[in-house]
Formats: sequence, C-alpha cells, structure tokens
Amino acid sequence: MLALLARPGRAWPALLGRAQPACSPVLQAARGYARPVIKKRKDIPSHLDDLPPTMLKKDYANLPVMNSVDDVVKRLLSLEMASQKEKLKVKTQQLVEKVRRSPSDNGSFEVQVAILTAKIRTLEEHLQRHPKDKKNRRLMLMDLDRRRKMLGYLRRVNYSTFENTCRLLDIQYSPPQPYARRVTKRWLVKKALCIKVFQEKQKLKAAEKLKQRQARARAAREQQEKQVQEKEAQEGTPV
Repeated sequence: MLALLARPGRAWPALLGRAQPACSPVLQAARGYARPVIKKRKDIPSHLDDLPPTMLKKDYANLPVMNSVDDVVKRLLSLEMASQKEKLKVKTQQLVEKVRRSPSDNGSFEVQVAILTAKIRTLEEHLQRHPKDKKNRRLMLMDLDRRRKMLGYLRRVNYSTFENTCRLLDIQYSPPQPYARRVTKRWLVKKALCIKVFQEKQKLKAAEKLKQRQARARAAREQQEKQVQEKEAQEGTPV
C-alpha cells in the first residue's frame, strides 16, 4: 500500500482495480504525427519595398499645407503608417508616370498596361503566400490575358512604344503560340457538314433578299404608275 501511495501516477488505477494501458509504439507515433506543425513563413520580397517610408500618401502628397504641419502628422500620413492598398496606389502612380505620353494622359494603352502590371505583381505576391486562393488566381490570369492583348496591339501598331513600355516596366513579353489542331477524320467530316450547312443557309438568304428586292421594285413601279395616272387626270388628258 505504501508502495502504491509512493507513486501517485499509478496508485489510483491500481486501487480501483484497473490497470493503466501501456502506450504502444504505433500510438506514440500517431500522437507525434498529430501534433500541430508550426511552419515558418518565408520572407517573400515585395515590389512595394522600394518605396521610401517617409513618402507621403497619394491623397496628401500634393497638398501645400503639408509643408507647415508637424513631423508627427507627416509621419502619420506617410507610407510608414500606410496600408498595402495605399502603397499600391503610390506604386501604380509611379509606374504610370514612367510611360504616360503627357501629364493629362490617363487612358492610353501604356497607362493601362502600367496599372495592370501593378495589380498583377501584387496578386503574384499574394499567391506565393496563399497558393490555394483560386479566386485571386483567376483574377490574375484574366489581368495577364488583358495585358498580353494590349501589348500585342502595341507591338503591331507602334513597335518602338511597345519596346519602350516593356523596358520601363520590366515586362518580358512572349507572343502567343500559333494555334495548331490535330486533323482527324471526324473533324474533317464535321467541317464539311458545317460548310455545307453554311452554303445552304447563304442560298436561302440570297433567295429571300431577291424576293424582297423584287417586291420593292414592284411597289416602286406601281407607285410611279399611280403618280402618272393622277397627273394625267389632273391635266384632263385621256388615259
């Protein structure tokens, strides 16, 4: 009895008539596997890191009263206390200033490409931290597609502007691959059927247009004859 009381961890099960079950190696491994694993967050570099913390926010940067305010107020209105959304506004403005044609240019293709570039880089950093965020991945792919189309248009219309935009915004443009389809017997039959249906539909449309043209010509002829008859009746000449 004294021996049982000397080991309080095992005394009460023994007194109650129940033996404490021994922990098997499999159960020990399962308990170790079920422990929460604390993952270290990777330090992902951001494209907003080059913004100086003493720079004012976009809404307060051009106010003349900011030259006479206290340093504490300037610090509160600077990027040091700003959110990521406010920093993104400043970064977007910097990219737009690089490529805009004039101070009043707010809608050219170069400006739109700069705005999309800032959004795409922000979404890329977000997806590096949260790779399972499917909604933002879809938004990023849509923005990438829009930017690729705009750059393709600039490349066709004005190559020097396209090259300058890619250089200033640090964009690597890759043209889309040419579409290639494997020719199969089923595809050839389907294509022949579609062409035949299209030709028959064009014939029906041509016949319908011919009937409408003939009807309009007949109505114009009747209208002209009616006007001639009315003119002759007014002059009193026999018909």
